[in-house]
Amino acid sequence: MRLELGNVLIKDVQFGDTTKLEEGVLSINKQELIDILMEDEHLKKVEVDIAKPGEKVRITPVKDVIEPRVKVEGPGGVFPGILSKVDMVGSGKTNVLKGCAVMTTGKIVGFQEGIVDMSGPGADYTPFSKLINIVLVCDPVDGLKQHEHEKAVRLAGFKAAKYLGETARNVIPDEVKVYEVDTLTEGLKKYPNLPKVGYVQMLQTQGLLHDTYVYGVDAKQIIPTIMYPTESMDGAIVSGNCVSACDKNTTYHHLNNPVIEDLLKVHGKELNFVGVIITNENVYLADKERSSNMTAKLAEFLGLDAVIISQEGFGNPDTDLIMNCKKIEAKGIKTVIITDEYAGRDGASQSLADADKAADAVVTAGNANQVITLPPMDKVIGSLEYVDIIAGGFNGSLAEDGTITVEIQAITGATNEIGFSNLTARTY
Repeated sequence: MRLELGNVLIKDVQFGDTTKLEEGVLSINKQELIDILMEDEHLKKVEVDIAKPGEKVRITPVKDVIEPRVKVEGPGGVFPGILSKVDMVGSGKTNVLKGCAVMTTGKIVGFQEGIVDMSGPGADYTPFSKLINIVLVCDPVDGLKQHEHEKAVRLAGFKAAKYLGETARNVIPDEVKVYEVDTLTEGLKKYPNLPKVGYVQMLQTQGLLHDTYVYGVDAKQIIPTIMYPTESMDGAIVSGNCVSACDKNTTYHHLNNPVIEDLLKVHGKELNFVGVIITNENVYLADKERSSNMTAKLAEFLGLDAVIISQEGFGNPDTDLIMNCKKIEAKGIKTVIITDEYAGRDGASQSLADADKAADAVVTAGNANQVITLPPMDKVIGSLEYVDIIAGGFNGSLAEDGTITVEIQAITGATNEIGFSNLTARTY
């Protein structure tokens, strides 16, 4: 399996008469984009704005972030099973608009959507402040149910990303990154002396607006399965959830998963990256047992020596995380788990809702209960009326002058559990 990602570096984004990409400048016909999105009968109004790094702009409530892309060669298309037919992706050539993103906001869907500041102290906590964001402000028709509202906004983001990605179809990329992965038998023959490493990616699938989609299928309906690493990099997995903003995996995260990318960098050199096992996070105990049993079985079946396990969300999914860890360890396979912490504002509380002595190798993405004060911005895209009720906010979070005091769990991507974040740790 060979995937070529052609990065077209975006220097600027502006509105213009024609949607086109020339010399790194993306021009957007705003009305044409709005007309495409307004074809959805579930949307009453759509506005499009642009937010650039360093501007005194606040975007909230943020639902999803999507990187525009176009499939230029090979099977499949962008967002297979959703906007494109259900072909396997992960091979061929895909051009990427690198340095910009589509961001969705508008009337709040759930209560766990986030904040992105393009400057100030809040900008340091989110990687999305470094991108040029094309922001869709989507308002649903009156009386629309939450699940239909979430779907309408989700599809609007994907449609916009596809529309913008088409501008790069015939553009020569500024850089091309090539990722090659082997079948299981090929890898064992080529790298007999390298440790066999796998990646267990836990997908948020608790329902009630906590959903992730794999080739268009709600992942709570699947059982754990094996994927080529490049499938995720090519759009097989997309976000549809409204979990706490700090540790949710947006679609942008799935497309740019650093665990997968870092393992591929050393594949065939330091280790044999055998593949990805995707599993879900469940609500009921029987479902948790089933998925963790099958995840451990697949790790054993692949003959893995070690596994990295990443979580999405917190609280209830902590049990899925620890079940996966201890059952895989019981097979004689070493594990490292990636999570974040909800250790209280003083950092003194228990970090996870579950624990086991087998979970003795842990990478933390930070304490989501840490409190931050965000200064007022000159411009708000979206609405501030939900700040007091989003996860991480509280009654009185929003001051009259626009200052916001919240836990960093309200900042999109602040403690992301695949490591796509800015926080680091230091020993004094």
